[in-house]
Amino acid sequence: MLDWTLESLSKNGVDEVVLAVNYMAEALKRYFGQAKHNVKIIYSTEKQPLGTAGPVRKAEEILGHKEAFLVLNGDILCEINYLDLLKAHSRNKASATIVLHEVANPSRFGVVDIDKRSRIRRFVEKPKPGEAPSKLINAGIYAVEPTVFKFIPRGGKVSIEREVFPKLALKGELYGYRYDGLWMDIGKPNDYMQANRAILNRIAKAHPVIGKNVEIHRTAKVVCPSIIGSNAKIETEAYIGPYTSIGDGCVIKKGSRIERSIIFPQTWIDNFSSVHGAIIGDNVIIGQRVKIENTVIVGDSAIIHDNVTLTRGVTVCPSKEVDESVLEPRQVM
Repeated sequence: MLDWTLESLSKNGVDEVVLAVNYMAEALKRYFGQAKHNVKIIYSTEKQPLGTAGPVRKAEEILGHKEAFLVLNGDILCEINYLDLLKAHSRNKASATIVLHEVANPSRFGVVDIDKRSRIRRFVEKPKPGEAPSKLINAGIYAVEPTVFKFIPRGGKVSIEREVFPKLALKGELYGYRYDGLWMDIGKPNDYMQANRAILNRIAKAHPVIGKNVEIHRTAKVVCPSIIGSNAKIETEAYIGPYTSIGDGCVIKKGSRIERSIIFPQTWIDNFSSVHGAIIGDNVIIGQRVKIENTVIVGDSAIIHDNVTLTRGVTVCPSKEVDESVLEPRQVM
C-alpha cells in the first residue's frame, strides 16, 4: 500500500515524505530505507500511537511553516491527482482541504455537509440510513496549511477528524475537494480483497500479468484477471483465477486450484489443494488435499497439514501449525 502511495506521489512531483511510524517501525525502515520511487523518506517514530493529528504536530519541525503539505492515511487506495488537489486548496485560500468521495452507503463513515462553494459546514459521524446530509465521506486525504499546527496540542493522541477539522469548519476555513475516481479504504479484510479485484480488473482483465522467470506447465490454466509474481512455479493441471494474485516465488503443485484469493510470496501449496476467497500470508506451507475457503486468513509462516479444511472466516495466526479442520469462525492461535 505504501509503495502504491509513494509511487503515485512521485508521479505528482512530490520528492519528500514523512512516514509516521509506530507498529513494526523497524520493518518499515528496513524495507523503504532512505528513499524509494525517487522520494526521500524521513521517519517520525512515535513511542505510542498519536492518532491522526498527533503525528502531524510531532513532525512540525520537519514539515516547516513555509508551504502547504499533504496528510494521507496509509490504508487508502486511490488514483487522485494530488497536484490538482493542492491547486484547489490554494484557490480557496483554505486552512485545510478534505478530499471527499461519494459512496452508496455512508453509514459506516463520517459524512460531510458542504455549501455551494465547497466549504464544509459540519460533519455527521456514521449517520443512520436516510439521515445523512449527503453521500460524501471523508476520504482520508488532506491538504493542510502550517497554521493548523496551532490547533493540535503537543505530545498526546489527537484526532484530526474529531478535534481539529470541526474547529476549522466553525471558522469557515475548511473546504472539500470532490474526487470521483478509484478510492477504497482497505482497513478490513473484505475491503482489501475488493481492492485487489478492482486493481486486477484494471491491469489484467484481458491478459494475465506474469512476472519474470515464471514456470507454468502446459496443462495448467491461468484465468483472467490474475497476476503471478516472478520466479513462481505453476505445476501440472493447476488452475489459477479468476481474481487471483500469486506472489513472487510461490509454488502451486499438481492439480491445485486457486480462485479469488491473494497468495503472498514464497508460499507452497501442495497437490490437489484448493484455495477460494482467502488471504494466505508469506512463507506458508499448505499440504495435500487441503481446502481453504470463505474469507479465511492464514498468517505468515503457518503450516496447514494434509487433508485439513478451513472455512467460514477462520483466521490462523503466524507460525501456527494446523493439523485438524476448523469449520466455525474462530482464531487459531
